[in-house]
Order: sequence, then C-alpha cells, then structure tokens
Amino acid sequence: MGYQEDMAQSGRLIRDYDGTWDGISAESIARMRAQNKFRTGLDVARYTARIMRADMAAYDADPANYTQSLGCWHGFIAQQKMISIKKHFGTVKGRYIYLSGWMIAALRSEFGPLPDQSMHEKTSVPALIEEIYTFLRQADARELGLLFRDLDAARAEGDELKAKQVQAAIDNHETHVVPIIADIDAGFGNAEATYLLAKKMIEAGACALQIENQVSDEKQCGHQDGKVTVPHEDFIAKIRACRYAFMELGVEDGIIVTRTDSLGAGLTKQIAVSKEPGDLGDQYNGFLDCEEVDGAGNPGDVLINRDGKLMRPKRLPSNLYQFRPGTGEDRCVMDCIASLQNGADLLWIETEKPHIEQIASMVDRIREVVPNAKLAYNNSPSFNWTLNFRQQVFDAWEKDGKDVSAYDRARLMSVDYDGTELGDEADNRIRTFQRDAAKRAGIFHHLITLPTYHTAALSTDNLAKEYFGDEAMLGYVKNVQRAEIRQGIACVKHQNMSGSDIGDDHKEYFAGEAALKAAGKDNTMNQFAA
Repeated sequence: MGYQEDMAQSGRLIRDYDGTWDGISAESIARMRAQNKFRTGLDVARYTARIMRADMAAYDADPANYTQSLGCWHGFIAQQKMISIKKHFGTVKGRYIYLSGWMIAALRSEFGPLPDQSMHEKTSVPALIEEIYTFLRQADARELGLLFRDLDAARAEGDELKAKQVQAAIDNHETHVVPIIADIDAGFGNAEATYLLAKKMIEAGACALQIENQVSDEKQCGHQDGKVTVPHEDFIAKIRACRYAFMELGVEDGIIVTRTDSLGAGLTKQIAVSKEPGDLGDQYNGFLDCEEVDGAGNPGDVLINRDGKLMRPKRLPSNLYQFRPGTGEDRCVMDCIASLQNGADLLWIETEKPHIEQIASMVDRIREVVPNAKLAYNNSPSFNWTLNFRQQVFDAWEKDGKDVSAYDRARLMSVDYDGTELGDEADNRIRTFQRDAAKRAGIFHHLITLPTYHTAALSTDNLAKEYFGDEAMLGYVKNVQRAEIRQGIACVKHQNMSGSDIGDDHKEYFAGEAALKAAGKDNTMNQFAA
C-alpha cells in the first residue's frame, strides 16, 4: 500500500469513530507505518530470504552477480555500513551483513573477550541479530523522516512538482534491511540444541544460518589449529534441525550455509557408523590413519574392517583419532556433496590462504555431482593478503621464467616492495579477487568476517595518537569532525542519527502545538546545517 492509499484508509477509519479520534492525523499514521515496515523478526526473515534466493538465481544466470558483506559486531556499525552503501552506490542490492561468532565471542560476551570456541552465551547471537535489525529499521525511519520534512517544505512553498517528486521517493523508498548470514558455530550442542537456537535466530530476523562441521565441545576458530570434525550423519542431523526451524516458523525459503573445516582439520572424535560398504560412514572412516593388526589387537583397541583387513585407527592421548595427511581436499569435497544432497543451499570451504585455483579445484569436483553448487567465502583478516598475493605473483613469474632476482621471497611484505611491478601486480590481483573467484571458483557471496573489529582498533589508535599528542583537540577536529563534514557522514549530526528528530515528530503527533521539541534554534546541531 502506498503512502497516499494508507493515509486515505486511516482517514476513513478515523471518521468512523464519530469525532472521538479526530485528535490523531491520518497522515501521521501513514508516516509512522512507512517508518515501521517490518513489524517482527519473522517479517524480516521472510523478506530477506526472498531477496537472497533471487540473488542466488541471478548469480546462477551470470557469476558477475556475486554478493558481498562485511561482518558487524554492533547494530550501529551495521547501520552506518548500510547508510554509507546507499550514499555511495544508491542501492543496497547485493550487499548483506555477516554476523560473526568470532566477534560475538571477542566483543559481546559477559565473560569478557573470549576466543572463538563457542564459550560465549548462545543467546547473544539472536540478541545481536535483533539489535542489528533494530538499527537498520531506525535508519529507514530516519531517512523517511527527512523525506517527510522535504514534503512539508515543498507543500509550504506551493511547489507541486517538488512535492510529487518527494512523494515518489517516499513510495519507492529502499529499505536498509538486508539479509544477515548468521554464524551458529557448530550448533552449541546436539541437534536439539541447534534447532532451538536456530529458531531464536530466525525469530530475530536471520534468513541464512551458517553452521560448521566441527564438534561443539572442541570447536575452534577455522584459522587455528586443533580442529575436530564430526561424521556426516551427525552434521546432517543439524542441517535438518535448521531446516525444521525454518519450516516451523514459516520461512520456507530460508538459507542454510554449511561450512567444512576439513581442509585444516586432521582430527575426529568419533568413528562413523557404517552399515554397508561405500556409505557415508564407510567413506569417512576410509580417511582415518590406520595400521593393520595381527590377531585380535591389544586391550582397549578400537578396530575397524577395511577391505577385509582388521585395522587399528591411530588414537591420540586426547582420545581423538587422526586422518591421513594430505586427505583434506578429498574430505572437503565429500563434505560439500553430502551437505548439498541433504538440504544445504550454500557451501563454505574454510581455507588457509586466498588462492582461487585451490578453491576452484575443489568446486570443479563438487560440480561434477551438483552442477549449481556455489559458495560463501571468507575473505578473512586471518590471511596476510599482501604477503600471500606477492608470493603468488613471485611464484607465477618464476614458473614462467621471468627474472625475479630483484625480489626476496622471504621478505615480500616489506614496504620496500610497495610501488614495484610485483607489488602493483599483487594489488591488482587482490582488487579483482572477488570478481575472478566468483567466475572461476563458484563463489556467490564474498564476506569479510572481522573487518569492523579491525577498523575500530585502527581508527581509535589514530585518534589516540593525535588527541593525546601535540595535535590535542585539532587531532579530533581535523581527522574526525572536519572529515565527517566534508565527506557527508550522516553521523556528524549525531542527535539526528540517534533519533532525536523522530522523537520530535512523535511529540508533535501526540501533543500538537504543546509539544516541547528538541530541534529548536538553540540546538547546536544547527551548526552543521551547511
């Protein structure tokens, strides 16, 4: 329903109450409704799931239609990101938000900063989803509020053309609400625990859940050592739990992203159940590092039958079993195919470096079985992107017979190589990495897990160095406020961003001429009008 239609409907309802509702305005109702398009988290989840499904179909038609996101650890950070995207690009299409379990552990736990090991409160995950969408909806309300002011001004000036243009902008307003891909870690427990948490996350607004194939009680960050995977049947049960949660809540097109950590995980806690040769359990056990046993083995041995031989899987003092070295890629491919054949929509292969051909070599094999397989990929800050790509260029040039004697491969991170031919070529490959990987390696969604963690630290370091140093107040004014003004950063008017003008509108709706508003002549925000 458009703005005018909503206003007319509200007007009819007011008139039905024989004057007792005449103190409220039909136009004010229409404005408040426009500023509150999404009434519940499930409204958000259904809306964003449709967007993400459409984007996935567009990518299948043309890999140039890949999508992107940045990880956010607070609703304000997510809000400012989406406001900036609309300011610079005019639309939020194809841009999502990633909710990182790592950042929740490090920044949002009541225990204080924690490593990414599922030790934080699992309720903090849906709480952050709800917080992010609260801030995004407030961004909508703020932007529409500015349009309402423009409409009132045009009417006051008798400028009908301007009023029609503003009216069209209101009717065609694009929301800041975008899909969140939310990290549910390894499910925080068994399949029932996964289902219960998934429901809370979906009710908060998540349309996409990302779950990994590590064990819950030994879960590690994907870029650290000591990762332990689970047999496929255990993981598939959690995929089903997420799908049941979506279906129960009426988000039938919700997205499940299954992450495999097998490339860097050499351990398992369990030997899989196998009912017949070649099933998932048999394949999983086939990667175990075993030694042949003569006779019945030793007391306490766990033995399996492999190709008619009795084998002893190598068991560590931790009571974990290890896989054969060099089997990581094969296990990743198997994980991905099994996930897609059991309800997953997108894959996530956690790698140790950003290398397109490494990813593509696995995706090519997966697509032999599931042709439309596509990935979400972690463009991780855990990678040293500069060093990795300079080494890739060095190795490629050396292989092609190009003279690389001017470069020392062991110290390519050095500033000495900034601006060199090799450094520039590496930077260009970083610049085109997402586009190239979307085309070659089946990556539908590129995300950076922890970018705003690092930007907050960097900007705070720069401010502290200037403000507490010789620059003093000029360190803030020159590098923060003056930059905000000149770059058109909305937050320079921080009272407006915090909702003060929205509150003034409501005061006027409720109290009319008696409203005590904050936006008078003595409001210092007026200094930023220009």
